[in-house]
Amino acid sequence: MMILRSSPPSPFGRKVKLAAAVLGLSDQIRVEQADTLDPADSLRRQNPLGKIPILVLEDGSALYDSRVILEYLDSLSDALVLFPETANRFRLLARAALADGVCEAALLIVYEGRFRPEDKRSDNWLDLQAGKIERGLKALEADLPALGDGLAVDGICLACLLGYLDFRFDGVWRQSYPRLVDWLIAFEAQVPAFDATRPSAR
Repeated sequence: MMILRSSPPSPFGRKVKLAAAVLGLSDQIRVEQADTLDPADSLRRQNPLGKIPILVLEDGSALYDSRVILEYLDSLSDALVLFPETANRFRLLARAALADGVCEAALLIVYEGRFRPEDKRSDNWLDLQAGKIERGLKALEADLPALGDGLAVDGICLACLLGYLDFRFDGVWRQSYPRLVDWLIAFEAQVPAFDATRPSAR
């Protein structure tokens, strides 16, 4: 059985869980808690960067970076579901990269508040990240991923981004992006694992 090293609040770990559910592979993966702040945690041997998620394969080797893990899981399916070889493949990949980039900007804002003393925080840095989030959400609302049979990696990335903004930023984004709200409602209805993987711990 494969092992997913992650933590419940991680939006990138959630991507892997959702991808596994969409591909029908959830029963082949066991989730194990990882602590990125603990020097004794084995994740630093599994991924030299000490980052999650990590997918430990049955032979003991490890894959890291959620994009790489999703491509690997997709390769286990009978058809390329998440990374289809279609005419709009690169538009789909760019959309997924945008959603991931916005999510990384949101993470950096959280880390600035969590790890840097208040008197050392940079308003310019926070504004820079907030600008990425605003521009990214506007672009994503104007170019929504497909749902239904067209669900692919960009949809999973966007859902995890919006879920993280709900979790860490109290869903403030919902006031400004009604099309994204409607899209996420439809995604939740299509992918029950989205609710099942919703984090509760802050």
